[in-house]
Amino acid sequence: MNIQVIGLSDSLWLETLQKLRHDIYHLPEYLYLESVRYNAVAEAILIAEDDKIFFLPYLLRRCDHIFDQSLATQEVFDVVSPYGYPGILLSDKAASTKEFLDGAINQLISALRAKGVCSAFFRLHPILNSGFNDFLSPDICNVNGETVSVNLKLSEAEIWSQTRSEHRTSINKLKRSGMTARMVPFQESIGEFISIYYETMDRLGAGRSYYFDDEYFSHFSKLGEKVHLCIVELEEKVTCSGIFTECGGIIQYHLGGTRNEFFKQAPSKLMFDYVRFWAKERGNEVFHLGGGVGGGKDTLYHFKAGFSKQTHTFLTLRLIINEEKYRHLVELQAKSLNAEVEELLSTKFFPAYRCTKSS
Repeated sequence: MNIQVIGLSDSLWLETLQKLRHDIYHLPEYLYLESVRYNAVAEAILIAEDDKIFFLPYLLRRCDHIFDQSLATQEVFDVVSPYGYPGILLSDKAASTKEFLDGAINQLISALRAKGVCSAFFRLHPILNSGFNDFLSPDICNVNGETVSVNLKLSEAEIWSQTRSEHRTSINKLKRSGMTARMVPFQESIGEFISIYYETMDRLGAGRSYYFDDEYFSHFSKLGEKVHLCIVELEEKVTCSGIFTECGGIIQYHLGGTRNEFFKQAPSKLMFDYVRFWAKERGNEVFHLGGGVGGGKDTLYHFKAGFSKQTHTFLTLRLIINEEKYRHLVELQAKSLNAEVEELLSTKFFPAYRCTKSS
């Protein structure tokens, strides 16, 4: 096997993507904007053997800033996926050769250990990495829940018939009330989207990690024609708005929000209804809505599941690259939280040393 660590400016990154079906999350431009947000280094591991290819983008982060300055620690790194569902890209031959994938995972672990990485957390792509849990060890591959998508290969009538009856009723009611959905130029309308998005995050009491700043959206716009902004209007007033990405026949719902005054009407139902038929008309194969918070079957998941009966297993890879360093960091975090080491290790949070609560 030939293994290479490649950076964003390496021409091999785009050359590799040209050979593999990929999504927005694998593009160097997307990794760049996420590296800025995480204050991390964006890289990718490329492992190849004949016509078998394994490609995995990630963010390399320092760990020393997690702890109080009084708690000294040596230079240690960890690895995390960018926001969304990146996962692993495999060529057809690689995907059908379990021995190659097993060997590639081992090579990945060795390469990360050589870089001083103690742990790695990867979100897998529910569509492109479907079935990975059938041939990866449950010790490293975790089932985190389900996501929902619309099969755009179905006819419009079939897509509509798969819509939950209460959603159909709401969509028709929204149309009768005069609400309309349309795509608008990203640059011209992103300011209002940000206002609506922050208003929504405030209403939900979301964590700070969900408050993307203006610089993030400025970088996001550089993805060009792969990014789309949808709005729903009532008498020229925007009631809700959403960002959607388009890549490789896959439409992804990225971020969205609804004005407080229109929350009860749920205009986002009309937005998702519009986007799925718009996406189908453009020749895409699947519209991925995502899942609930943390992959759970919560109210958000229930809302999304009202648009389609098609679901996917959401998987994550959790690798402890260096047991000794990992344990040391958990001990430091436990000390900073005045908690027991086993309390942190028993939580579902990974890596445990980035957990901010012991229960």
